[in-house]
Amino acid sequence: MKPVRICYKTIEINNMDIHVRCLKDNQQFSDALGEAKSLGISSAQWSLFGIVWRSSEILANEMALFDIKDKRILEVGCGIALTSLMLNKRHADITATDIHPEAGSFLVENVRLNHGAAIPFLRTGWKDNNDGLGKFDVIVGSDILYERDHIDLLSEFINDHAEQKCEVIVVDPGRSNGGAFSKKMEQLGFRYRQYKSDFCEEVEGEFKGNILKFKRGEF
Repeated sequence: MKPVRICYKTIEINNMDIHVRCLKDNQQFSDALGEAKSLGISSAQWSLFGIVWRSSEILANEMALFDIKDKRILEVGCGIALTSLMLNKRHADITATDIHPEAGSFLVENVRLNHGAAIPFLRTGWKDNNDGLGKFDVIVGSDILYERDHIDLLSEFINDHAEQKCEVIVVDPGRSNGGAFSKKMEQLGFRYRQYKSDFCEEVEGEFKGNILKFKRGEF
């Protein structure tokens, strides 16, 4: 099995330079110990965590001006964790999660590249009911609805970790599961609206997706 090929990028988010070590392309696979396979991550899916996708750049731009004061924030399915790295630069109270066995080590290296404080990270799946994460005021994610069974798993995971007053922001690149996910979130007591991002010009390539925003409690 060939070693993975990596590259380094600098991504500008609202005049902040975020440095990332990521995979050179999405045609790679490395799972010598079978850890990814045991977690249900196929060879075709393995590399997806390590790419900076347009959706993650949109989310990072959306959160660059977000009011972070006194808010505990969770990024779910963080992958290369661009948004977490940017929020960390803003000194936000940010925690990142992903199920991929390599996401945590990439995050540690990328925090080092950005000279930031350590970001709390937990490798966990959305089926885990005893992860000890606690509750959050804001929960964010990008392109995390690419499987049909993610609708119930993600909505219940968010519900379990959301404070009674909570905002949820999901960047959806236009996958078919966004509508069903939004309905499930409404059933869980979240108000919902969908809109186009103002930051599409900030990312390379065309972005046809939407921002899905949910709120529960009084704002």
